[in-house]
Order: sequence, then C-alpha cells, then structure tokens
Amino acid sequence: MSRANAAWLAAAVLLLTVLPVGCGPKNPDYQSIWTTTTSTTPTPTGTPVPFSQYLENIGVSGEPVAPDKLSDLKVSIPTPPGWQKADKPNIPPTTEMIAKGDKFPTAMLVVFKLRGDFDAAELVKNGNADARLAENFKELEASTADFHGFPSSMIEGSYNLNSQRLHTFNRIVVATRSGPDEDRYLVQLAVTSVADQAVADAVDVEAIIHGFTVAAK
Repeated sequence: MSRANAAWLAAAVLLLTVLPVGCGPKNPDYQSIWTTTTSTTPTPTGTPVPFSQYLENIGVSGEPVAPDKLSDLKVSIPTPPGWQKADKPNIPPTTEMIAKGDKFPTAMLVVFKLRGDFDAAELVKNGNADARLAENFKELEASTADFHGFPSSMIEGSYNLNSQRLHTFNRIVVATRSGPDEDRYLVQLAVTSVADQAVADAVDVEAIIHGFTVAAK
C-alpha cells in the first residue's frame, strides 16, 4: 500500500503543475517564457528524479484529505470574481479546484497526510522535479524559502502539453499540525494558464497566490 499511496500522491503533484507570480513584490517577466525552446532548463543538481520515485525511495506514502476537513490546519485559497468551483470526473473529491471558464486558467489545491520518516526540507526540494521534467520546460523562477514558517518550495515556468504552451506556478508546503502527534501534511497549490494569456490572467493569479493560506488553527 505504501508504493500505491506514494504513486497516488505523486500523480496529484504532477497533475498540479501551475502558473507564475512569486510571493514577493517582484513581478515575473512573463514574456521571457512564452517562447518554445529546443531543450529543457538545466538544473543545478543534474537530472531530477521523478517525485513518485523519490517518495518510494524514502518510504513515504500519503492519504488525501480535503482542505476544508482539516481540524488543526487552515489551508485555503481565495476565489477571484468570475472564477468558480470546477467539478470534473478526473478530479478526486478531496481536491479543491477552481477555474475561470471551461479549461484555463485553473487553480488546484491538494492536501496529503504524510506517513513515513523523512526530512521535510529535502522532500520539498524534490517536489519541483516533475515540473522540470515536463516537455520543453523553461524555468522562470524557483525558491526553497519557507512559507509561513513551514518548509516549502516553489517553481514558475512554462511547458508544452498536447501541442499547447502552458504557464505554471507550483508551490509545495510541508505543514506540521499542532498537538502531541505532530502529524505532517503535504500541501500543494498549482495555478495553470495558457502561456500567451498569462499577462491577462495575472491579476487573478496573483490574488490566488498571495491569498494562499497554510496556518495552524
């Protein structure tokens, strides 16, 4: 069951590869990542390992939890005007997804209760691997700075999917529940838009990213 749960967790992480706008005052240069290139962006540590493989290697599994069902953590995103909850048959009921229109832009929020012995700071660093492995990925920005006091990593960039260029922002957080058990949760926000519409969608996307909350209740 551990291997299946690890793959489930990693599949959800891969499903969530998303759009740009960092958590600081600097706005990204969207134009720089719209174009298609012939190679993926190299990483400082060489070829990344798929997140599912990393989780399996370290013996970590996860159980999905709906964000609004957490009793000791507050995990939420705002819903900008014109966006609404998206119910799709391929999206698990524990996943919160909002969208503007039928396809893009979208924002997805997933939470997993983690099982296993692991270093949270190392785990979040590996959470960016699937984005970097996406077809023709071009990185705009990445960070491993903490998020609201929790270990976290984020990555922004663009990639090809089904003959379409998409723009993605992805943040992973490992949050520790308050209390004697110190349960740990993987929280992931992914925001995705069509690359050449990234500027038009920027105000809404920034509202979602800056309104993203992970905090102890």
